[in-house]
Amino acid sequence: MKPALRLIHHLTLTALALACATVTHAQTYPNKPVRIVTAAPGGGVDYTARVLAQGLAALLGQPFIIENRGGAATIPAQNVATADADGYTLLLHNNTIWTAPLFEKLPDYMSNLAPIILATRSPNILVIHPSVAARTVKELIALAKAKPGELNYASGPVGAANYLAAELFNAMAGVKLVRVGYKGGAPAMSDLMGGQVQVMFATSGSIIQHVKSGRLIALGVTGTEQTALAPGVPTIASSGVPGYELIAIYGLFAPAKTPAAIIAALNKAALQVLAQPDVKEKFFTTGMETGGGTPKDFDVAVKGDVARIQKAIKPR
Repeated sequence: MKPALRLIHHLTLTALALACATVTHAQTYPNKPVRIVTAAPGGGVDYTARVLAQGLAALLGQPFIIENRGGAATIPAQNVATADADGYTLLLHNNTIWTAPLFEKLPDYMSNLAPIILATRSPNILVIHPSVAARTVKELIALAKAKPGELNYASGPVGAANYLAAELFNAMAGVKLVRVGYKGGAPAMSDLMGGQVQVMFATSGSIIQHVKSGRLIALGVTGTEQTALAPGVPTIASSGVPGYELIAIYGLFAPAKTPAAIIAALNKAALQVLAQPDVKEKFFTTGMETGGGTPKDFDVAVKGDVARIQKAIKPR
């Protein structure tokens, strides 16, 4: 055999061997416990991770172990981005990991992560303390323009969905609600109901009972459509801020070089979990809607979120 043909033959055999190894790996995956790295305990990120992990374990026959990492969102992202790309270390997180680096000097690990599935989504609800002299989005905008810098909004860390929702509202409505930052949702909600802050973009699960009791007033939904999570509440886009949209999305990632067959297997299993009625109910009762779609769909959603924020909000 000529040297050139021998080289081609060798490369072909090598490629076939690698392909066969990848298929075999995918067919036997998982054959040991899988780690899902996520945020600190409590909150929507941790809850989504735990419900999904329970379902994946039941379907795939191996434990999916939750590993909580507190602090900045980039801490769990870094842990997974630098892990072995074998499908045994995954990340479950939300918008914060791709938006926080736009506003703070934080590492951006997104190029080192491969999307698997958009697991859940949660539109925020624009709520106010009853003492605020507004009962519609348009009235709130008019009040904020008449009293610039006098209305405060409560939010989590810079880059969190409720922070982005408020800053996007500021930019698109031409107002200046002043941020008051909190380390957790509970103290923020306590101050909102106490009147120490006047406005918040909160998850429906955290505010719906307070709205029903009259302790808070719901003005608008941050998604593009009304939601059963907050019946009867109009969208902000239809109430005076055309084009407004900001939804918290929670999804599963793997290290970037994870074999495509493993990504596909995880996506398929996650879709089955998210389709289960009891799983849908678990998420709905906490203010979330189940997601789905392909890894490409999730990638498009992430990139769209970044583009929308970069266009409307000037990063620091």
